[in-house]
Amino acid sequence: MESPSSSATRVTARSSMMDSFRGCSLSGIRIDKEDLKKKLLMPTYIRFAMRDSIRLKDPTAGDSRLPGSHDLVAVPSEENGGEDAVAPEMPMVVFINPKSGGRHGPMLKERLQLLMGEEQVFDLLDVKPHEFVQYGLGCLEHLAELGDKCAKECRQKIRVMVAGGDGTVGWVLGCLSELQKQGREPVPPVGVIPLGTGNDLSRSFGWGGSFPFAWKSAIKKTLYRATTGPICRLDSWNILIQMPDGTVLEPPHSLKLAEECTLDEGLEIQGQLPEKRTCYEGVFYNYFSIGMDAQVAYGFHHLRNEKPYLAQGPISNKLVYSGYSCTQGWFFTPCTSDPSLRGLRNILRIHVKKVNCSEWEQIPVPSSVRAIVALNLHNYGSGRNPWGNLKPDYLEKRGFVEAHADDGLLEIFGLKQGWHASFVMVELISAKHIAQAAAIRLEVRGGEWKNAYMQMDGEPWKQPMDEEFSTLVEIKRVPYQSPMISGD
Repeated sequence: MESPSSSATRVTARSSMMDSFRGCSLSGIRIDKEDLKKKLLMPTYIRFAMRDSIRLKDPTAGDSRLPGSHDLVAVPSEENGGEDAVAPEMPMVVFINPKSGGRHGPMLKERLQLLMGEEQVFDLLDVKPHEFVQYGLGCLEHLAELGDKCAKECRQKIRVMVAGGDGTVGWVLGCLSELQKQGREPVPPVGVIPLGTGNDLSRSFGWGGSFPFAWKSAIKKTLYRATTGPICRLDSWNILIQMPDGTVLEPPHSLKLAEECTLDEGLEIQGQLPEKRTCYEGVFYNYFSIGMDAQVAYGFHHLRNEKPYLAQGPISNKLVYSGYSCTQGWFFTPCTSDPSLRGLRNILRIHVKKVNCSEWEQIPVPSSVRAIVALNLHNYGSGRNPWGNLKPDYLEKRGFVEAHADDGLLEIFGLKQGWHASFVMVELISAKHIAQAAAIRLEVRGGEWKNAYMQMDGEPWKQPMDEEFSTLVEIKRVPYQSPMISGD
């Protein structure tokens, strides 16, 4: 766990409207376009080498751009490389998801290409993050091995901005984390241009909660801040789901079929475990939840896919989401009426490992709780802080510690009926505190329930349940942290 001396680099949550605008602007400072280019723009031969490597899916494809090659573009010598080539102060690339939030991506892409070069701006419909990691960064590493000092310096200093929502940011972070597994460090730090609906990752690291109205001028200031912002750390969490073989699951993009299915042994299982099992694995950065909130998110997700005209922007998304949630029984159906709408206590057992403890401990599920959330950031549901800013005496009484995004702990809280959730989301009250945990094990069993609903970082799915066999969900911290650029 990080020492108190690093606390100055931690970024706390902000949810006010003024913070949203401040997240994308620097009042009173005029950013010159040409000066910004000098800070960001890599030499032409490096940009073209990276472009060729990504297009051809070959990290050595950029060799033809080196000095002396007959294919070299005719530009000044310092742009072509060699002894005169100079790396920019803070080389940067940007990923844009044109489908995020209010669909600002195409306009933003054009603006960014004017500011920092076409080759350093990637549309996620054309270039996937793992392609950039494997071939783009691979190209810089290859050129560095050939003795190119400029390429080596660009690789060491490069930063990444992501224009999109939380799901897009998580996608890029997940691909960049592969560098640590492969021993290809350093991992480029990531900043955010908020284009999504919730933008909780963006809020948590000081980049604001919405895309600014005066975006043409604000984007220059955002890029400038990204060159100077300090580096913070973000925990990431691995989730492993074990279910009976033959279970038909439509997993979100964040879950992949796992080759191995190794869970901690020694925990008593209330149901039975099948001989043959199927496992899915994924990583989340903000939250995992199970229950009614995930059910509402799942229904809204499919409604938006069926009727895309409803997704006209963050504000319309939130209005439609709020209206849809009222149709799902969270507000108007008692917990004891329909089996599909009862409290989670009917289907769920929770075990956790608490801070500085290696033993599993069972945590009772409150009978009134209909959604349980394991939260990593301060922000949840478009900038709300359901865990709350707890007083020191309460923390001590409950055995909790102050929550941070890099403390190796998840905050577990419960939401009751929709009325309770509504008061929590407007921060009139805090959620029902359940535990803080360094690891979590959930056992989900069927009975009268046929499906449970789960989600992580805004990606919901329907989890089929078996009457005889248990489904297990295990959450553990990934042993390394993702570097994030602070926008504060």
